[in-house]
Amino acid sequence: MAEVTRVSTEIAGKEISFETGRLAKQASGAVVVQAGETMVLCTATAGNVRDVDFLPLTVDVEERMYAAGKIPGSFFKREGRAGEKATLTARLIDRPIRPLFPKGWNRETQLVALPLSVDHINPYDVLAMNGASAALMISEIPVPTPVRSVRIGKIEGNFVINPSEEDLAEGLSDLDLIVAGTDEAILMVEAGANEVPEAEILDALDIAHGEIKKLCALQVELREKVGKEKAAIEAPQVDVELYNQIKAEMGSEIDRATSVEDKLARQDATKAVEEQVLERYAPAAEQLDAAANVERRAAAQLVFDRLEKEIIRERIAVRKVRPDGRAADEIRPIDIEVGYAPRTHGSALFTRGQTQALSVVALGTTREEMRLDTLGLETSKRYFHHYNFPPFSVGEAGFMRGPKRRDIGHGALAERAIVPMVPSIEEFPYTIRVVSDILESNGSSSMASVCGSSLSLMDAGVPIKHPVAGIAMGLIKEGDDYIVLTDIAGVEDHLGDMDFKVAGTENGITALQMDIKIAGVTFEILRDALQQAHDARRFILGKMAEAIPGPREQMSPYAPRITSVQIDPEKIGLVIGKGGETIRGLQEEFDAQIDVNDEGQVLVYAGSGEQADALADRIRTMTKEVEVGDAFAGKVVKTTTFGAFVELAKGTDGLLHISNIAPGKRIDTVEDVLNKGDEIEVKVVEVDRERGRIGLRLADDPDIVGKSAEELASVGSGDRGPRGGGRDGRGGRGGRDRERDRGPRGSGRPRHRDPDRA
Repeated sequence: MAEVTRVSTEIAGKEISFETGRLAKQASGAVVVQAGETMVLCTATAGNVRDVDFLPLTVDVEERMYAAGKIPGSFFKREGRAGEKATLTARLIDRPIRPLFPKGWNRETQLVALPLSVDHINPYDVLAMNGASAALMISEIPVPTPVRSVRIGKIEGNFVINPSEEDLAEGLSDLDLIVAGTDEAILMVEAGANEVPEAEILDALDIAHGEIKKLCALQVELREKVGKEKAAIEAPQVDVELYNQIKAEMGSEIDRATSVEDKLARQDATKAVEEQVLERYAPAAEQLDAAANVERRAAAQLVFDRLEKEIIRERIAVRKVRPDGRAADEIRPIDIEVGYAPRTHGSALFTRGQTQALSVVALGTTREEMRLDTLGLETSKRYFHHYNFPPFSVGEAGFMRGPKRRDIGHGALAERAIVPMVPSIEEFPYTIRVVSDILESNGSSSMASVCGSSLSLMDAGVPIKHPVAGIAMGLIKEGDDYIVLTDIAGVEDHLGDMDFKVAGTENGITALQMDIKIAGVTFEILRDALQQAHDARRFILGKMAEAIPGPREQMSPYAPRITSVQIDPEKIGLVIGKGGETIRGLQEEFDAQIDVNDEGQVLVYAGSGEQADALADRIRTMTKEVEVGDAFAGKVVKTTTFGAFVELAKGTDGLLHISNIAPGKRIDTVEDVLNKGDEIEVKVVEVDRERGRIGLRLADDPDIVGKSAEELASVGSGDRGPRGGGRDGRGGRGGRDRERDRGPRGSGRPRHRDPDRA
């Protein structure tokens, strides 16, 4: 039997445990992390050495539907490509761990998280983040320190550590904040919020870091018990003599090239200097073999890369000069054009410097909502955002084979920023899709897509609660010198120490994403960054308001028209009809689509507003409680010896007694005046809900013209026998089924059941 090692601790009253030695023993490190009945197997495996100049790390999350007692909904009934939730969780694992790998580690490395059991109380994502770090800790992979993750919610004004999945799914928490870090510092933050102030975000980060320290200690305890010896690596060393030589002779050229303000021109200038350095200091020598020449060139390349980074960082952090000449808190020029694509339901072109996003809205029916086949409680989404980053946006050529993980992550961030502002389905009964295509990129493209999404939604007439804007902040820290940068460009993101994206409204933050590459980022720096982001957000919102002050009152003529009607759930049958006959007839008559849910909400979809309104009025009439005084344009559906049954609405009939068919005249039969199919104007003068009967008079009957509902009730229908009406007094066809032939007119006594109505 394998020796099993288990350690545990308590976080916010819940036990969290790490177990190793039972499963996946051939992996470099394998840990099962558990909270409640949610279990995740996390493995870390080091493979072969690769001759690459980047970290060969892959993170995969493999959702298994059996973990939640489900069978996959696909045709093959088998899990396929990773879904959005699995991809986002993989990114959450990757982002805080990747910067901790030592330089020079070039063995193929894979982290895999496999949810084994999901209890829908404890979300598996944060457990997977902790388990992946624990698996690394006990493996030979030389990651020096554990990473711990925790989730913070805010329910009824109070911060909650690791809130339940149900609380998150039902929207009870105003904050969903995931924080990862070490004993010393926060490394990563991912959050969605409902207009939470910056000060409360800082408080939540402080609480999260306190809990992080507890679980870091637990991972260290596990490593001390079963951890393997870490693999030795040789980090690439800069040739000091060559470094000093190139710095002295080419440092000014590198400084000049990297100071060009335009992105593409700067790249060209820097590339030219790089080629000069490599040609001058690492030329191919005939007396050396190929391997030696490659080594010389690699040494010169390493020096150039180091110098480029140091020169740019020193210029920004110490001299306070940014690559494009802006001040630390200066935002690049903004240009906005709404309604750019005329045939779409809504569109906006948002340009900030050399970053440009085209966001387009498509509106659909609730049948077009996104169905989710995942391990979570959420089964559908009616608002979703897709982000695309084609290679031409950065002047490159490349394969386009669907969204990459980065695209999915940026799309989810922008979606999270907008979701709190999306109107409820009762207010706006549409499915909403927004697509943001990045047409140019020089940093902050995800935040450009947030701004573009908000603008395009307003252009489409979607009544969002408040406009949302986003800004990307950066940090460069050299010794005691540091600078917080607003609206970072690509080079500042690449060479900086922090990428801090903040989105929100005038009232607070709706989404936040932060990645920190260094230790020593204090809460004072974070506070400065949040305040600077707040000021920038307000400035951008002002620019957006100049372009479009609020949602348009009229939707695009090309958008479908959807009208919502709320009816009594007990009257759903009247709308649907026997075997769906009624609802099909309405859809054919009005060339529209009707959806009815169990709560009595009827959604009407039509090509024009007039069609939608007419159909909605018909449904209201059909399901309305008939009252004395109501007027109807009805159709005679049955004549009898004692009167005519008039259809007031689908499934609701009333009786016009023979004595009231020709006011002031005596007729022998109903057919002397009325026949089946005739359309007449009638008024309700009597409603007997207990017996399900409705009495009618002609609308132009002199006895009732100009009378109030109370006066009509006293006039009555002139008939004391059975009336038409609905079953159980609610105006359905059942009343007609109960009608009986009266025999001689005026007898007032039913003689036999009408055979056609039996």
